[in-house]
Amino acid sequence: MRKINRAMQLQGDIKDRGNIKWTSLFLPEHVKAMREWQEDIGKVDKPLLDEFDLQVLQEELEIAIQTANEVRIKEWKDGKFVYHRGIITRANSQKLTYEDPFGKHDIYATNLIEIMSLY
Repeated sequence: MRKINRAMQLQGDIKDRGNIKWTSLFLPEHVKAMREWQEDIGKVDKPLLDEFDLQVLQEELEIAIQTANEVRIKEWKDGKFVYHRGIITRANSQKLTYEDPFGKHDIYATNLIEIMSLY
């Protein structure tokens, strides 16, 4: 019985092992550059919020605090969008605190992109 090669990938009509067959020939600098390149693929630039966007964000924040409804918070962090879900308990000019079933969490105001009420 033949062993299954788990590193084998099907690309088009050709079965290929990708970079696995070449790793022994790579210099450490090449490996480092490849890893950095793969990390940078999914990164997104931080969106610039104009005055209208900031006003909408402020209004949604005020409504969420007054009604204590559950919200979805969109945050930009390290080149990616991160979504949080919970009830906003406190907010000031520097950070926002929300609570979910796992506890209380803080988000810096400079990273906020969107707040959307779920009710």
